[in-house]
Amino acid sequence: MKKIIIGVTDCSKYDNYAKWIASEPNVEVVRLGYKQDSFAQIERCHGVLISGGEDVHPKFYNRPEYLPYCYLDDVDEKRDIFELKVLEYTQTKKLPVFGICRGLQIANVFFGGSLIPDIPKFKNSNHSKIQGDDRYHEIRTEVNSQLRTVTGLEKGEVNSAHHQSVDKLGEGLVVSALSPEGIVEGIERLHPNGKPLLLLVQWHPERMMDQKSVFSEKIRSSFLDTVSMMNE
Repeated sequence: MKKIIIGVTDCSKYDNYAKWIASEPNVEVVRLGYKQDSFAQIERCHGVLISGGEDVHPKFYNRPEYLPYCYLDDVDEKRDIFELKVLEYTQTKKLPVFGICRGLQIANVFFGGSLIPDIPKFKNSNHSKIQGDDRYHEIRTEVNSQLRTVTGLEKGEVNSAHHQSVDKLGEGLVVSALSPEGIVEGIERLHPNGKPLLLLVQWHPERMMDQKSVFSEKIRSSFLDTVSMMNE
């Protein structure tokens, strides 16, 4: 099999994402981050995974007044700027993108969307961890979505560890999955034909307890298959 190179954006749990996405012997991973000054490495990449982590600074979606609702120790404007630049490159060069948790959120912001800064305060719901462990809940995939096609399921259980989520959708995007109370759990392109894959999920497939779940294994393999086909 021909080698493919996946860029994974840097975060505190980078190794988890890198190990998970490099599940096949033909996959090489490169670390993309401002701390490594490694943006130039994206030129080697055939696809990009935007990892989870800090809250996106609300000034990037024109709601600076939301900053007090963010976890202030968990805001990194340099990372925001770096990943917005990465997303710009992927769209210009037509690279497939896989966004996880914060990766979904920063991608939505990139396309002009906004975020709910704190789900408990704004939606009277809770999707954060429970005593340090991921919460688990049901999601429903949208009919005719790429996510429904990939997973083959109308509903299923995923893990959850976030206090922010999508508010206004970015331009050209559509919801692909929702939680029972209406929190956005997946987004993708409204009109995907002729455009590079944009697979964005709010949960953490890289650390689900059931790694054989279609909401982990299938979405990873689908992303890698798409990258491989584009690189043939």
